Amino acid sequence: MSAQADIGRPEPRWPAIVAAFASVALHFALPPELRIGPPGALALIVVTLILATQVTRWRGMHGANQVLGYGILLVLTGGLVFGVGALLNALLHGTEKAPALLKSGTVLWATNVIVFALWYWRLDAGGPNQRERLDAHTKGAFLFPQMTFAAPNGGDVTIAEQEGWRPHFVDYLFVAFNTSTAFSPTDAPVLSKWAKVAMMLQAIISFTTVVLVAARAVNIL
Repeated sequence: MSAQADIGRPEPRWPAIVAAFASVALHFALPPELRIGPPGALALIVVTLILATQVTRWRGMHGANQVLGYGILLVLTGGLVFGVGALLNALLHGTEKAPALLKSGTVLWATNVIVFALWYWRLDAGGPNQRERLDAHTKGAFLFPQMTFAAPNGGDVTIAEQEGWRPHFVDYLFVAFNTSTAFSPTDAPVLSKWAKVAMMLQAIISFTTVVLVAARAVNIL
């Protein structure tokens, strides 16, 4: 199927749903002292909200769907922030052994990528419900290459305009991954203030879970 045939088609939600479930699974991979709330509470809340988002989407309740989506992100973000805070406490007080620190740091780093990818996906250009109503993605918080590169034989028309291109979750996952590894945007410059603040927060968390954990673990070893 050509990209032109995708114009106006609903954006698939399953990649974001899989990412949310992956974040929950990573939460279970943390030691108990780095998890928020009673055992299984975060997973139960997230799964319930995901099911509710699907029901509201099928019924065309876009406002409720948006609110529930934010609810999922707030829960996942709460788990991430709690885990990072507890990890910092363990670093300061030396209560964790090197292998446990490295494992927890890796889990929280991956969770950080997923959670912020979900935030970018949810917030950019009004979110997926708004983006899928557009013929093409020409304005947003991130300047994707398709929004600037001229289409072949298209004159002044960009690839996004000619092919009806719109970013999907994988595009935002790539942005989040690059932010956590390079501590800065790479192929997609940031235009909106909220996105700049979010990327700074993501980079700070990534720096904490990579550099500080690694330094502490090496010192212990």
